[in-house]
Amino acid sequence: MALRFETFNNRTGGNCLFKAIGHPLAVRRLPALCAQLVGARAVALYDPNGVADAVAELVDLSGVAVRHVFVQRIEDLGRSVLGRLTQPVSELPAADVDLLFVVAFDDARLVRHIRHLIPDHVTVVSLDALRIPDAMLSRAERYLDPLNFATNFAFFRDDERLHTRLATANYWARYGARDAALWCVLFDATGKPIAEWETPLGDNERAIVIDSQAVRRRFGLGAFAGQLFLHVVRVTGHDVVKYALDTFSDDGIELSCTHDANSWPADFYAGLPAPAAGESVVLWVQNSHPTPIPAGAFGLNVMGRPDIVTLDAEIPAFGSHALEIGRVLPGVAWPAQIEVRAGKHAVRPRYEVVGRTGRRRIAHVNVERVDLEPDPRLPELANLMGKGYILPAPILPPDRWRSLALPTPMATTQTTLPVAAIVVDGSGREMVRRRLGCLPRDHATAVDLTAAVEAAGGLPSGFGHVELVYDFADGGAGDGWLHGLFRYEDRTSGHAADTSFGAHIFNTALTYRNEPQSYNGPAPGLSTRLYLRLGALPTETLCQLIYPASTPWHATSTTEIVLRDDVGRDIATRRVAVPCGGSHLFLATETFTEAERRAAGSEAYVMIRDATCRLFGYHGLLNGHGAFSLDHMFGF
Repeated sequence: MALRFETFNNRTGGNCLFKAIGHPLAVRRLPALCAQLVGARAVALYDPNGVADAVAELVDLSGVAVRHVFVQRIEDLGRSVLGRLTQPVSELPAADVDLLFVVAFDDARLVRHIRHLIPDHVTVVSLDALRIPDAMLSRAERYLDPLNFATNFAFFRDDERLHTRLATANYWARYGARDAALWCVLFDATGKPIAEWETPLGDNERAIVIDSQAVRRRFGLGAFAGQLFLHVVRVTGHDVVKYALDTFSDDGIELSCTHDANSWPADFYAGLPAPAAGESVVLWVQNSHPTPIPAGAFGLNVMGRPDIVTLDAEIPAFGSHALEIGRVLPGVAWPAQIEVRAGKHAVRPRYEVVGRTGRRRIAHVNVERVDLEPDPRLPELANLMGKGYILPAPILPPDRWRSLALPTPMATTQTTLPVAAIVVDGSGREMVRRRLGCLPRDHATAVDLTAAVEAAGGLPSGFGHVELVYDFADGGAGDGWLHGLFRYEDRTSGHAADTSFGAHIFNTALTYRNEPQSYNGPAPGLSTRLYLRLGALPTETLCQLIYPASTPWHATSTTEIVLRDDVGRDIATRRVAVPCGGSHLFLATETFTEAERRAAGSEAYVMIRDATCRLFGYHGLLNGHGAFSLDHMFGF
């Protein structure tokens, strides 16, 4: 029961049609359009772009008296659309209808082409009836331009104990945006909008912070657990809204972080961990659309196994539902993994783990690709690309933390995972190489990285990182979409953090399938611009920068760690040289003086820049209650 529209194409990027129809402001105009359609005696649809079936997923056309469906492309003739065979638009003059619904935005040109075919008595309406105000658009002349819909969702909660805080920066300013603003709507668990506001962003790279407690006070709200809709208007350069989201408790016992939700709903997600002994895992199913998720449309299965369990409850438009994994899949335990059959109903979902000690953490699953096939060239890449695809993740200081890695299948065609785990000291020295063999799709193999380090005599630098790479020695096939879930456990407090990501090719002048990826523009991406949000003292901020290299690159990085104030001005800069293949772990309070932090203010943030190489980073927070968070950073 997946929704029948495209949200993202890996060749062409995001498709904005569903965003345009499902925008909260457009949804408010839907009743008037639907009333006009339903009130007509006989309706003809003109579907020049072949999107009528997709539109019908978000606009209820069941009560509309559709008599004809006309198309422009001869290739589209004879298709069944909304239960009717398509006809050439040249036959429109003979149709006995009183309303023509042009199923498209920017209808002026389309209508002009067929104006002579439309009888005088026929009323013409289009999707332009749902347009949001032109003042919110970057390119009003092309409504479905991705820059007009730089939107996203964030899990957002506040009650008497638990809170959320979203942080990012106005990175659109560096691409030339001069009048950007952040427009927000907060939905509660039922999908009801309970707050709405707009914040001007100006023309500098100012900090953007949304605190759930401040929102609650401002709008006089009670407790809520829902989602925040974000739309950055009048942007340029980037159509993706990236952010870091911290969740925390008043008593300091709970602390976790996750990042942006990836604003294109997908058919499948994977990397959802089954609960360990004594744990509870909750998947937050949050509807991204203005129509309900029908009962039975959202499903789960143990990775690699055929039995599917569906959610038997309907989730309202923009609503949220906490689905406890142990109740629907009893007996399944870590390190088993769960596949999420989301059917394009939700952007990348969050999951929440409540541990044995009662501490909780939030993380996200990842998109499972439906368009990938095994790549027979991958085994040959070693001759040109060295390590090729690398998935790097920290190994935190073993005296405090236990670090684990779980390779995760992330394509529906992926039946094997031929993987090796390489443990690397902070200096770049390889300490351990553990071949995991050709893992099956339904494997449950978690690697205890800390135990591997201790068996090798420890890490001379006191910290390091792991690189998951392809290893075809035992056969198997890869597709370049190697992913892993990394788990970190505090050995004293029992607090934990999960983070997950996918492999890339790093730091090589050759390119392969758009790798090494670039933040903006074509491959190769050989520079760094990472965002690091700072925790409010006494909460400490940590960061680990990893310098992965598929082939030998510069001996050391030339990295600047730049402290910025709340309006984006550089306050202080530190320079570090990360060894090629190694990493650098630092704390914010040890990097910048107290005076510099005071000068930067309470909403300061850090930019990490390097023009010589691509770094991969992880950020986290530490407090005095044994709680910490960790997730990968993002760049722009």
